[in-house]
Amino acid sequence: MEMIHRPRRLRRSPVLRKMVRETRMDKSSLIYPIFVMEGTNIKQEIPTMPGQYRYSVDRLSEVLQETAAAGVSSVMFFGIPDHKDSCGSGAWAEDGIVQKAFRKAKAEVPELYLIGDVCMCEYTSHGHCGILDGDYVDNDKTLEYLAKIALSQVQAGADMVAPSDMMDGRVGAIRQLLDENGYCNVPIMSYAAKYASGFYGPFRDAAGSAPAFGDRKSYQMDYHNRREAMKEVFSDLDEGADIIMIKPALSYLDVIRETADAIDVPVAAYSVSGEYALIKAGAKLGYIEEEKLICETATSIYRAGCNILLTYFARELAGYMDKGLIG
Repeated sequence: MEMIHRPRRLRRSPVLRKMVRETRMDKSSLIYPIFVMEGTNIKQEIPTMPGQYRYSVDRLSEVLQETAAAGVSSVMFFGIPDHKDSCGSGAWAEDGIVQKAFRKAKAEVPELYLIGDVCMCEYTSHGHCGILDGDYVDNDKTLEYLAKIALSQVQAGADMVAPSDMMDGRVGAIRQLLDENGYCNVPIMSYAAKYASGFYGPFRDAAGSAPAFGDRKSYQMDYHNRREAMKEVFSDLDEGADIIMIKPALSYLDVIRETADAIDVPVAAYSVSGEYALIKAGAKLGYIEEEKLICETATSIYRAGCNILLTYFARELAGYMDKGLIG
């Protein structure tokens, strides 16, 4: 029997395969997360995230310049303060660690686009993402503080803010305070569907943000739920979110796909610390080929509908795009 349809025709050469590629990526869609800490002359490797470091502000220019040179144009700062208290006051202090980082970055590597993670867990003595009422995180009391954090980051030089706390109403509170202070053009990238995940362990080690008691399941999402994610997405859009983020990425490709199909704003995904650590550990043991897994997993996230990818492999991915391995 004569075969009319031969899908293999379009796989015969590298040029043809790339020509008909359905999923395309660009370095401009990558965001590189960076940990900044107090102190001087510090570049401290994170044990659970080999190849990732905590930087003091005076060493920050090194990683920023390396990132820009790789072709990655956007970074997100996570701060590690020396002092923590019950209300996380270091998160909105004028001389707070990320505020100093934003000023340093704006002055020394102005071509980079700077994003601030808006949360309290790194700054509170109890490690939770908001203000406590006993052992419970008080949603409404927390909103005022989150808005103050976002405003302080923008005043220090952040081009975008990204609330990651998962309090109900926080996008609206942030939007209102930014607008009242003349920052109506600063976008909000909301961690709209952030799941209570086991993939965050290395990050909590890196940032010292593990909760002192209990867990975050009363505000982060139950990973059994898919429809609930869309409720969160549309709620944040109604409050003024400009970009919607899904976190983590790899175990939530279905949520990324459904979100991308349902909304008309950009969809971001955060390939989190545990995803990074799994690839690094497997490669160290010789069980997997690191380069291939980095490319394949990132492509799967874009294929699911992601437009913007936060990843600790951002600089490696930029290099693989230059080599034509992906993109």
